[in-house]
Amino acid sequence: MQGVHLKIKGIIWLEKIVEKLELKHNVRQHEVKEIFVNKPKFRRVEKGHRPGEDVYYAAGQTNSGRYLIIFFVYKNDGRALILSGRNMTRPERKRHGRK
Repeated sequence: MQGVHLKIKGIIWLEKIVEKLELKHNVRQHEVKEIFVNKPKFRRVEKGHRPGEDVYYAAGQTNSGRYLIIFFVYKNDGRALILSGRNMTRPERKRHGRK
């Protein structure tokens, strides 16, 4: 699967997702922001429910060195609607390091 280039113009936060990120995955909002700023690798995951609004992931490293994968809907206005985020698995980290 080929990587894609996206320009993220902003982040949309839903309160229930922020809570899930923190409680279930120990991922903070500032870490999600760092992933988008630190030149992540983007991949399309699936076609979205609305035309042009597909689900992607951003894989990258935080300023503190943590490897995260963030799932989001890329909205038509260029913003990312955050769906989930977690630590990368060992195979994902290997793949991330090679590209």
